[in-house]
Amino acid sequence: MSPSTAYSRLGVERLPGRVDSHWFQPIPPVQVPTSTNSTPPLPPRAVSIRISLAKLEVRSYQFPESPHWTLPTEIAGKSHQERASVQNNNPSGGGGPVVPKSRTRLKPPADVVKLQDRLYYMLQPPLELLLSDASIDVPFEPFPYQFEGISFLYPRVAAILADEMGLGKTMQAIMAMRILLRAGEIRRVLLVCPKPLVTNWRRELSLWAPEIPLAIIEGEQNKRQWHWLETTAPIKIANYELLMRDRELFSNQVEFDLVVLDEAQRIKNRNSTTSEIVRSIARRRSWALSGTPVENSPDDLVGIFEFLAPNYLHSAMSPRQMGQAARDFILRRTKDNVLKDLPPKMFRDAELELTPAQWATYQAAEDEGVLRLSEMGEGITIQHVFELVLRLKQICNFDPVTGASSKLERLEADLEEVAASGQKAIVFTQWVTTIRELARHLERFRPLEYHGQVPSKKRDQIIEEFRSDPRRHVLLMSYGAGSVGLNLQFSRYVFLFDRWWNPAIEDQAVNRAHRIGAAGPVTVTRMLTTATIEERINQILEEKRELFSTLLSHTDTPRSAGMTRQEIFGLFRLQLPKPRGGAAA
Repeated sequence: MSPSTAYSRLGVERLPGRVDSHWFQPIPPVQVPTSTNSTPPLPPRAVSIRISLAKLEVRSYQFPESPHWTLPTEIAGKSHQERASVQNNNPSGGGGPVVPKSRTRLKPPADVVKLQDRLYYMLQPPLELLLSDASIDVPFEPFPYQFEGISFLYPRVAAILADEMGLGKTMQAIMAMRILLRAGEIRRVLLVCPKPLVTNWRRELSLWAPEIPLAIIEGEQNKRQWHWLETTAPIKIANYELLMRDRELFSNQVEFDLVVLDEAQRIKNRNSTTSEIVRSIARRRSWALSGTPVENSPDDLVGIFEFLAPNYLHSAMSPRQMGQAARDFILRRTKDNVLKDLPPKMFRDAELELTPAQWATYQAAEDEGVLRLSEMGEGITIQHVFELVLRLKQICNFDPVTGASSKLERLEADLEEVAASGQKAIVFTQWVTTIRELARHLERFRPLEYHGQVPSKKRDQIIEEFRSDPRRHVLLMSYGAGSVGLNLQFSRYVFLFDRWWNPAIEDQAVNRAHRIGAAGPVTVTRMLTTATIEERINQILEEKRELFSTLLSHTDTPRSAGMTRQEIFGLFRLQLPKPRGGAAA
């Protein structure tokens, strides 16, 4: 009997072509006896077939971006022990990239069901390895919780990053956008934020994604229309107020791969014009950044989700149902959650532009003041220069004509989040007049005042009220009264509304909240108006701070850390007058 007949009797169909004995071991042909007697057929027999295990050849899949994601040459092909040795011999990283200490993997969202899509995210390299490559520069290594935030945003079509203020939502969003852009996943991004934060986003983008072209939509209508339609800048920034005016310029004409809303609680009211306009923007991905996504009621979250995933949440849901439904879309961390990853004190530099009214007043005052000082000739004194500096610094706080203030706009936005989270903040300034102006505008936060004109017998009462009354969220304090002798470690936020002449005085003021027994990490926001006298002063003081840190790292900052007479005159490029009586021969 032929092998083919044997296969057919066993119910096995033989495939055309050669049968490799390594894969399939055929059995000998079954001999069927022939007989003339009409006996009944034999019952079927169970026959075992031995199949050897296949020897699979394993091949790796290489993503298009992988040349940028390979291990450094110093450690490629080495064992874990050898890699650790390379890392230990190069702790500072000065000789090239080192192996990341932790590995944060991208996790596919729960709504990704296709195996192909889930594998795409699961097989991506760790974020730490990606950022360790020399082709992606970062100013410093993110904290582990920030890597988690980046990996949370990267794969999601809809997401809310709801970290507490001061944990770096801006940086995490920028790094996620940067990686997506480099991988070719997205090509056009629109970032929408409050107007006072445009400058901050521009500065952070230049820090964390310096290679990505950026367009800020502003100016006259023709210029704004060109910005909306041009395609050379992958990231565009627009403020909420501008969207109201430009609706016709981008509706049905522009589609974005990603739209990111900063301070997304702005659209919590679904019936507001702002929410309607934002939801009308054509897009493939939607991200929202907000430290307080729920300010008043669960309806706030429903309003934000109308932008992220329309009709996914509704007001009839119980808070528990809503939380479970939104769980995969929201990442929320507080400072207490990630305390082990944070330094005890964090600084945020809020670089702001003057409002148009402030800028007009400032330019006129500076031009007139410098002209007057120049005309004084040898009669000029340090006091004359100080008067002009103080005048300009006060304009940087508030326009004396209209009361406009870019610093106040930023401060109000930050204090909204501080109050919503039940925290307390100290605001430092050098002028009592500024404290009173702030108190008038910040009345809804029930501020308290603490300065030199407050009688000494009332000061302890003010501090105790600020400490114990949960409705008192803000303490307005002068540098002179608050720089020494106070323990305010129950306050988690410090705002330097204007800057002092001496960095040591600022440090002493900040240390009122940042000291032993502090309730948690302290976030310090230093406000600074760009292209003004404040920027020039800050540059000099930062150089001094760096110098003292380098030379006197084992001693306290010396009392001479303030500005010298020559440096003050140099603020306006004025000639230092010759000493009276002439120089000795």
